[in-house]
Amino acid sequence: MKDYIRICDVEKYYGNDSHVTKAVDRVSFTVDQGEFVGVMGASGSGKTTLLNLLSTMDSVTAGHIYYGGTDITELPEEKLADFRKDNLGFVFQDYNLLDTLTIEENIMLAMTLRGKGRNAVREECEKMLGLLGITDVRDQFPYQVSGGQKQRCACARALVNHPQLLLADEPTGALDSRASQTLLETFTEMNRTLFATIFMVTHDAFSASYCSRILFLKDGRIFHELVRKEKDRRRFLGQILDVLSLTGGEFSDAR
Repeated sequence: MKDYIRICDVEKYYGNDSHVTKAVDRVSFTVDQGEFVGVMGASGSGKTTLLNLLSTMDSVTAGHIYYGGTDITELPEEKLADFRKDNLGFVFQDYNLLDTLTIEENIMLAMTLRGKGRNAVREECEKMLGLLGITDVRDQFPYQVSGGQKQRCACARALVNHPQLLLADEPTGALDSRASQTLLETFTEMNRTLFATIFMVTHDAFSASYCSRILFLKDGRIFHELVRKEKDRRRFLGQILDVLSLTGGEFSDAR
């Protein structure tokens, strides 16, 4: 299905009449179902604000965001909460796992809160543990496992209810090089085998090179777009670095 998400002339302002900051300035683009889209830009470019608007964690000042035929900018708060629960999955830099639950219990909790039966919960959890390679740490607590294993648990928890869109905010920011690569390969596999639509904010060129398309933000506007198509990842990484050199912002390719 094409144009699963449509962002139409979206603006987000902060402040008051005496001092207004345009965090997102008339941004428009679409995301196809099954795409792996990255958003890059220097600090203050508006990339995290844009993710917050897509995730319904923040509201637009102007413009519209459509998921299929639903305009989420017109939904009241109680319907927004249901929409978020039924359609979106989240992976953040700081994992957001519960330390009092095991890795397996953290994943199962997401399904239990949705009212799924015990057998369905166990079956789906088993599948996700295997898919993300964390079956061997299922009975350990988050503080007992590595950062990479915690992040893969966060991915499993995000995906276990089969969300329409996975939103990832700097998911490799707290990981070392090897764990980052493993996580990004996991994202690629989820995108390919589960047809998961992924929207990832990152400042890291290496991470972005796993995406199928990248939007570059500067001063709240999209100023460039790269599409990977048939390029190998190394060549795509070179193109990303070329674009980032024009932004004047910080970035990383240290892998």
